[in-house]
Amino acid sequence: MSDYQHIRVEPLSTALGAVIHGVDCKAELPDQVVDEIRKTWLEHLVVFFHRQFLAPAEQLAFARRFGEPVEYPMIQGMEEFPEVVEVIKLPHEKHNFGGIWHSDTTYLESPPTGALLLAQELPPVGGDTLFANMYLAYETLSTGMKSMLENLKVVQSSAKAGAARSREDRLPGAAANAQQVLESEHPAVKIHPETGRRVLFVNYGHSIRFKDMTEAESKPILTYLFFHQTRPEFTCRFQWAVGSMAMWDNRCTQHNPINDYQGFKRVMHRISIK
Repeated sequence: MSDYQHIRVEPLSTALGAVIHGVDCKAELPDQVVDEIRKTWLEHLVVFFHRQFLAPAEQLAFARRFGEPVEYPMIQGMEEFPEVVEVIKLPHEKHNFGGIWHSDTTYLESPPTGALLLAQELPPVGGDTLFANMYLAYETLSTGMKSMLENLKVVQSSAKAGAARSREDRLPGAAANAQQVLESEHPAVKIHPETGRRVLFVNYGHSIRFKDMTEAESKPILTYLFFHQTRPEFTCRFQWAVGSMAMWDNRCTQHNPINDYQGFKRVMHRISIK
């Protein structure tokens, strides 16, 4: 664990996740504070802040200290702030946006580096989010499985049924773009560009098959990997409060927003960064 001079870090689990205390995300943060936040982010993979009541412009300004905000594919952001997506689940709706295990938009040639999610309105119960560590998912594979995956590429698609449904049902403008299918190929095992550690880069939300293999041939291996990479010992669970903000490293994590608050409204503001 690292020592910090300007922030206080409270780990959320032994697998990943940490709450950062002593930071006002509205403020013009000194470079030393930003450096320590980034160091914590790389070490713990996802970091959380509480009591951050940020307007969209303020959330964007904070996000820019860690990357370049980008618009979410196929989804319309706020009119004045197109990089900010308002994720809303209304009381009568059954599906939530992204309500399966996934990494964000891995169907793009260059998926986002990370994302920031800010809680604006929450149900009285439920609505936690799970995160999983893809370093651990890779490192705990057998030697034989690692060898097999080393040179394989995975086809990732925006049209995989579960992810597409959660997107189209939940966000304005998504249904109009439902016919647009984005696909890309990525190595099944990636090396994180900042840490140098190997990452298992498949996910239930978007991975459909291995390159040069059929879906039927790929399914047994992918099914095992999807189960393996979200084992409880690789995860943390975050309970939101209004003003809570998460920032995760999309290169080495997955997340799953739990859909257990039927009959209540939930509003979040999210920004992707590259």
